[in-house]
Amino acid sequence: MAKNLVIVESPTKVKTIKKFLGRNYTIAATMGHVRDLPKSQLGIDVEHDFEPKYITIRGKGELLASLRKEVKKADKVYLATDPDREGEAISWHLIPALNLSDKDYARITFNEITKKAVKESFKHQRDIDMNLVDAQQARRVLDRMVGYSISPLLWAKVKRGLSAGRVQSVALRIICDREDEINAFIPEEYYTLDVELKGSGRKKLTASYHGRGKKAGNIGSKEELDSILKAIDGKDFTIESIRDSEKSVKPPLPFTTSTMQQEASKALNFAVAKTMMVAQQLYEGVEIKGMGTIGLITYLRTDSTRVADEAKATAADFIEKEYGKDYLGIKTDRKTGGKNVQDAHEAIRPADLTILPSEIKDRVTRDQFKLYNLIWKRFMASQMAPEKRKTTSIKLTCAGYGFNASSTSVTFDGFSKVYVDSDEKEEKNSRDLKAFDEGEVLSQVKTDPKQHFTQPKPHFTEASLVHTLEELGIGRPSTYAPTISTLLKRHYIIKEGRNIFVSELGEIVNNIMVENFPEIVDKTFTANMESLLDGVEEGKVDWKSIIRNFYPDLEREVTTAEKNLEKVEIKDEETDVICEKCGRHMVIKYGPHGKFLACPGFPDCRNTKPYLEKIGVKCPKCGKDIVIRKTKKGRKFYGCEDYPACDFMSWQKPVEKKCPRCGKYMVIRGKKLVCSDPSCGYSEPKIEEES
Repeated sequence: MAKNLVIVESPTKVKTIKKFLGRNYTIAATMGHVRDLPKSQLGIDVEHDFEPKYITIRGKGELLASLRKEVKKADKVYLATDPDREGEAISWHLIPALNLSDKDYARITFNEITKKAVKESFKHQRDIDMNLVDAQQARRVLDRMVGYSISPLLWAKVKRGLSAGRVQSVALRIICDREDEINAFIPEEYYTLDVELKGSGRKKLTASYHGRGKKAGNIGSKEELDSILKAIDGKDFTIESIRDSEKSVKPPLPFTTSTMQQEASKALNFAVAKTMMVAQQLYEGVEIKGMGTIGLITYLRTDSTRVADEAKATAADFIEKEYGKDYLGIKTDRKTGGKNVQDAHEAIRPADLTILPSEIKDRVTRDQFKLYNLIWKRFMASQMAPEKRKTTSIKLTCAGYGFNASSTSVTFDGFSKVYVDSDEKEEKNSRDLKAFDEGEVLSQVKTDPKQHFTQPKPHFTEASLVHTLEELGIGRPSTYAPTISTLLKRHYIIKEGRNIFVSELGEIVNNIMVENFPEIVDKTFTANMESLLDGVEEGKVDWKSIIRNFYPDLEREVTTAEKNLEKVEIKDEETDVICEKCGRHMVIKYGPHGKFLACPGFPDCRNTKPYLEKIGVKCPKCGKDIVIRKTKKGRKFYGCEDYPACDFMSWQKPVEKKCPRCGKYMVIRGKKLVCSDPSCGYSEPKIEEES
């Protein structure tokens, strides 16, 4: 009998696939990549057309020797690594690593690890797709060039252990730009006005101010609000029109990698890296009591929302049986509109729709259940009918001013019977507006004016950062998790709750990159580079041509930066703080969380202290100095040096000048000085000396 060897990446896959194939199949795992560029050098032969120099990854020698023995025993070898660029590259590297050129071998792929999909893959054997391999090589070589050229400069000029990256550095800039926007934001005052009205009997409704006459507008000042209140005081309201409208809400698309990452972050509070780790487990196979090891979802790295016809049919049968014919969705494919969508795979969906989340809840880990439940419900909803809503809108007038009232009700729940997106806010309607008629006159019960201030854009969360990167075409869904993890590991960003903040170290590295490597951190340039790399995958662009065009500019910028960066080297600054252990003047050092005080006698004296940098402004509470402090996670704020005796703190930098309107302290926001009390609202231009 013929002996076949099937090679996959992970031992979990081995366990899952083994039960699908007979005794004539041996399944082995590579444990990821087996060859890569060397860590100790660039590993790219610049003089010979940028040829990569691949070596066996340290620690993989014994594994490869074991695989070679299995290859010798086999009549045929099947390379069954993941169905993407990385998987194709691993299979390509296995050919020289296992001496397969003289063997009978073939490449097979499957989008889900089920018996049917795995067996079907053997009917579609093929050669290695060199377009996919070259696309992976191009990305690997570009990332190596950027990292190995710029990172040493950061090591020399800031501190060891820092890094720059083709996607990482742009992501950092996007976060820094948002932080600058928030810091420069000047709140603007506005008001809203709600009026509770009553008709005949017990009929009541609440109407909101819309504008003067038929023209919409906001209430921009207290004076304008008082004028409106005076004009409508005691007067009746007349219903000008009542309009009913129906709205059909389309079901959500099934998950892609990025939408899964975003929704898991918002709905489950999963970090992007955690989502990918748990999804990998669900794809490769989970040990379920009574069922064995089962792959629960399709491949987790995809930009496509396409669904296989067989999966649609299975879903339709389930929906009709479980919910009824009315809940069946329209049989059409809707695709995301991004220009960079890669349709090589299906959307992320359950591999077997009949495995209900409730059936495995107590047989898998809590995180595996949560994510599988989310994926199952999202896919099921995507195949169901739209939700239908009815909205009643009423327009009212009083003293020449327009007011609106509206009520929305769900007339058919459709897909929302199964799944509601975390961003979807449930509309609560306290009043039924059907009882009112056009021309009806209503009397006032009470007015409810409220003061508000405009808000800056929110700080990024992992979900909103992933959304922004995808929208800009920067990186690919498979790179978002490692990118965010690297920024956190390097202490460039800090997470507090769900919000992301830039650390002082992140600001310094970003400033260096923007000043010295503007193209590397340019959003448009990076997005265009992604399009070129996609062109390699499609067989339209030669991967070496991208490298040939990119490297000379990078080399020139690195050479220039080596001279200019001498000026930004952070030197040890001596302070007047005396080391109580040895009597030396302590110096300012720079660590992962920013500055700290250290004894210059290191290593003989290892004394360190927190560095409290004074800003030259007295505390408005106790009169002592205000210093720059850090939260536990490294976010900068301004507090009193006498903390905890004095609890003064401010996120914005305070100045000595007091507000001429209310007398409270003022802070710097962008190019203005603003009162620290938002209800005051005073601001004035900032002069250079105060910055």
